[in-house]
Amino acid sequence: MKKYILSLAVLFFVGTVTISAQRIAVVDINQVLENLPEYNQAQKDLDKQAATWRSEIAQEYDVIKSMYNKYQAEQVLLSDEVRKQREEEIVNKEKSVREMQKQRFGPEGALFKRRQALVQPIQDKVYSAIEDYANSKEFDFILDKGSAAGLLFVNSKFDKTEDIIDRVN
Repeated sequence: MKKYILSLAVLFFVGTVTISAQRIAVVDINQVLENLPEYNQAQKDLDKQAATWRSEIAQEYDVIKSMYNKYQAEQVLLSDEVRKQREEEIVNKEKSVREMQKQRFGPEGALFKRRQALVQPIQDKVYSAIEDYANSKEFDFILDKGSAAGLLFVNSKFDKTEDIIDRVN
């Protein structure tokens, strides 16, 4: 009888542990994205635009370099007033090129905004597919193995953010 009760207790314990186990999956988001033709086309478009802009900026720096070289060659012959004017022209040209570079490649620049417009809908589509898959296969967590992003999907029953907020307050 003791063995029977002990066996039932062990089965009950094992059953409880099995029932409460979380289901976890791993996905490589980069690989998923690279297999989407629309993502590859968006990347090509972005790369082409970035190359065009880099070329334009390089040409502007060449203009600045030629302005500086011309200034260096003529500096001895120029009056103080003309020398200062040329120096200001060079400095202003450098500032405008740096501003152009910032407007195109900066954190809030045109390339960033274009990337968001082209790539964000594709990423949203992938994340939606992951969420649908996780819900249909009853996964609790899906992790991204291809980047530092970490969690891609978490079953809301495991989100304890509100509990922590309540404890902090």
